[in-house]
Amino acid sequence: MSHYADEPAHRHGDTRRTAIVLVNLGTPDAPTASALRRYLKQFLWDPRVVEIPRALWWLILHGIILNLRPAKSAAKYAKIWLKEGSPLRVHTERQAKLLKGLLGQWGYPAIEVTWAMRYGEPSIGHTLDQLKRQGVERVLIFPLYPQYAASTTASVMDDVADWVKHIRNPPELRFIKQYPDHPGYIAALAASVREHWTMHGRGERLVISFHGLPRRSLLLGDPYFCLCQKTGRLLAEALQLSTDDYLITFQSRFGKAKWLEPYTQPTLEKLARDNVARVDVICPGFVADCLETLEEIALECKTAYLSSGGKIFSYIPCMNERADWIAALGDIATTHLAGWPLSAETEAASSARAKQLGATN
Repeated sequence: MSHYADEPAHRHGDTRRTAIVLVNLGTPDAPTASALRRYLKQFLWDPRVVEIPRALWWLILHGIILNLRPAKSAAKYAKIWLKEGSPLRVHTERQAKLLKGLLGQWGYPAIEVTWAMRYGEPSIGHTLDQLKRQGVERVLIFPLYPQYAASTTASVMDDVADWVKHIRNPPELRFIKQYPDHPGYIAALAASVREHWTMHGRGERLVISFHGLPRRSLLLGDPYFCLCQKTGRLLAEALQLSTDDYLITFQSRFGKAKWLEPYTQPTLEKLARDNVARVDVICPGFVADCLETLEEIALECKTAYLSSGGKIFSYIPCMNERADWIAALGDIATTHLAGWPLSAETEAASSARAKQLGATN
């Protein structure tokens, strides 16, 4: 029996369509313990995310973590949940719709733009299945991680590769690996900071916080730490900050192993103890607000800073649906689409020629 999925009906002369798939990390379906257990089980079982022997990790994951962590995580999600759903899901879906509209304005209305989650729904495989049924034969996979890491971007590549293994006639595929120094991305970040300062005033320090990874990943050759440093430096340069005006830190530690340093929350607590009365925090590694920004930074880190003697803590939101960020998405995408016929007119002409030549099923 074939292990390939059934192919949709093919008709010669049909327009060969192109699509962009924005991919973000993922989210539970609801802020409940049962939903978090399903989500964490998929997320934490990914060998790209946790690189320890599978048998040992299975015991830890199923014996301890999945029994203790879901309820705690659900309570955190409940604090930030929107009426439309998870903030990450809401913003990612909106970004896809806005990018589709922008590409139409730029003369590329035929490009389909959709989105998927690496963990949770809609899955990458489900989204690619839908595109295939729609006749899409060229797909640009666009992970929404500006700084490459094996645990994020490469995991997306793994999932796409697993899908391809079960497809008899896969589409052409391209991947965007990283864009930590893209001018549009840096400019949008800098503009968001300036606008925040104009509206709320400026702190004494700008803390630039990225998601953390185990320090071991750097020693094994993962470039993530260096890419974060590059983004932070370029953002500071765009804002004309001196080295005393900002710090680059790493958040979201998990487990007892040493992670990339300096850590965000202890850094904020130290700033407060050192009489830095006002700080601003931005998270450039996240292009859409989520649990790690809205709960961990804007709530937990704020409480830690104020409890340590700080006076004013200001979180600068992710770029979400900012017009300059959507324009940067469009610029990055069209650069990577170069060489593929993108206009509706080009595709229609190709289909018409095929039909004139008598192409049949």
